[in-house]
Amino acid sequence: MSEVTDNQINPEELARIKKAFKQKDWQEIKSKDSWAIFKVMSEFVEGFEKLAKIGPCVSVFGSARTKPENKYYKAAVNVASLLVEKGFGVITGGGPGIMEAGNKGANIKGGTSVGLNIVLPFEQYDNVYIDPDKLITFDYFFVRKVMFVRYSQGFVVMPGGLGTLDELFEAFTLIQTKKIGRFPIVLYGKSYWEGLITWIKTTLLEAENNVSPEDLDLINLVDTPEEAVDIITEFYKTYSISPNF
Repeated sequence: MSEVTDNQINPEELARIKKAFKQKDWQEIKSKDSWAIFKVMSEFVEGFEKLAKIGPCVSVFGSARTKPENKYYKAAVNVASLLVEKGFGVITGGGPGIMEAGNKGANIKGGTSVGLNIVLPFEQYDNVYIDPDKLITFDYFFVRKVMFVRYSQGFVVMPGGLGTLDELFEAFTLIQTKKIGRFPIVLYGKSYWEGLITWIKTTLLEAENNVSPEDLDLINLVDTPEEAVDIITEFYKTYSISPNF
């Protein structure tokens, strides 16, 4: 692996890196860092106020880069539509790609369609299928992730990139550590996810013993919208809970 030099980093990124090493005086701390606390608090307050009234929902995660002609986009539309028919609303990251597909599927069936948008330098913009009163735009990823897991009764994870993996393992970890309920996690697309699951089994579990065998029971692999929704609805039937409360 080659050594990274200043010449390989664009000036804006280099300035951000160097700024992280700069010691701040009291005035800077008071004027910038302290005020950031109020911004974080305002995002939590807005999220709690808007999402407390949405009813039972399932979060649909996936790539912002997925195009409408892609099979996974079409599948996400169908998953969301079926979830609405079963009494659930849908929460997505509010942007394009799979997120748009999830909101679209909920919207066309007249169900609750929530978008938790994030301010990013590229890719992210809110899609047109979100209920106007259920769109929230965040600056902080960690606040946004709290909202996903706090107000979801299940998770459908479509193919995606680093952000999708982050959301998947956030939910996985919080369930494993019993910080949230044992809500179902569904991975859509066996060929896409099987490599990751194999690595977890062979490396994390068998080779290094860094997870427990029962942790793997939290994940379900499926290949059709019907399978995905059936897993979630069967989970609630087992506990005699109806989403239509």
